[in-house]
Amino acid sequence: MNTAPILEKMIAFSRGNLHDIDHLIRVWTYARTIGELEQLDGETQFLLEVAAITHDIACPLCREKYGNTNGKLQETEGMPLVKDFLRDTGMSADQIQRVSYLVGHHHTFEDVEGMDYQILLEADFIANASENGYSEEKICSFLDRVARTDSGKRLIRTVFCLQ
Repeated sequence: MNTAPILEKMIAFSRGNLHDIDHLIRVWTYARTIGELEQLDGETQFLLEVAAITHDIACPLCREKYGNTNGKLQETEGMPLVKDFLRDTGMSADQIQRVSYLVGHHHTFEDVEGMDYQILLEADFIANASENGYSEEKICSFLDRVARTDSGKRLIRTVFCLQ
């Protein structure tokens, strides 16, 4: 359950797009940190990290096909892409299915099922908020409405200097 080969493969898949590479590494780092602080079991931690690495796999396709990277388009296009991407990694069909589900829901804040899903939302939000300069009001709204893990909440408050 080593994510390094998947991370290397995803970096290559990004074809030198430094924004995409930096973003996936940032989300993976936040997800890994929150997962470890929340003491996830090894399997859930692995699936979370693979989902964090691959969560934006559809961005290049969405840019080409639609001219934007709308979150709902990423979810729809990402599910089949990630299944194909992970096929030769040695992951089981059930593992690939779970990662596909997470990639297909990483912009959906309702009906969150599982700590891996919750933490992926929190990690992606931290990265997006810092990259896109979200307002304090938007960050606090996410804290109140979406964030659920103690570690994720602490990181959000620390990263954005909130009390």
